[in-house]
Amino acid sequence: MSTFRNLVIWQKSISLTTKIYHSTRNFPKEEIFGLSSQIRRATVSIPSNIAVRIWQR
Repeated sequence: MSTFRNLVIWQKSISLTTKIYHSTRNFPKEEIFGLSSQIRRATVSIPSNIAVRIWQR
């Protein structure tokens, strides 16, 4: 049985999420709870939404 983990788009979104987490580590400390947090949450939602949609089928 195929899962969402086998989808190329999901794998690429996980890769993007990892890159974003590494990039936002270098943001100024005053942005930790502002822009950095918002960017991270938005990026995490991409693979999460893909997984939920596949699960709902």
